[in-house]
Amino acid sequence: MPANKTLLLIAHTPSPNLQKLADAALRGAQQPDIEAVSTRLVPPLQATPDDVLSADAIILLTPENLGYMSGAMKDFFDRIYYPCLEEKQGLPCAIIIRAGHDGTGTKRALESILTGLKWRIAQEILTCMGDFQEDFTVQCEELGTCVAASLETGII
Repeated sequence: MPANKTLLLIAHTPSPNLQKLADAALRGAQQPDIEAVSTRLVPPLQATPDDVLSADAIILLTPENLGYMSGAMKDFFDRIYYPCLEEKQGLPCAIIIRAGHDGTGTKRALESILTGLKWRIAQEILTCMGDFQEDFTVQCEELGTCVAASLETGII
């Protein structure tokens, strides 16, 4: 069995629906068949540079707020940017955006920050757009499974 890897899920979940999405991504990443990946869910305001430095991959979940990522997610990046800049280049990541509108501003902002960090987006960005749909949870669970399985097998 491959060495144990750590998947970090940074999720800003100020509403029950956002919590459902985070729970689904976590559930997907913790499928019983995925044995060599441990997954941690940390809110962005509690996440530290050490959390990122110990991660082998990361999933970011943010709501779209005023056409941008949540302030909590921006705060996370402000605090971890320089401590992680040199150490975590190439970190594979995935993004979930819960967008009431189209999510393009949020996506653009995240891509810009991730380019600066030199992290690589390892999965197509998932934008859950419009009114909340239960299918969003299925998509988030699938993303969590895909990222964890890819990490376990060394694809990412």
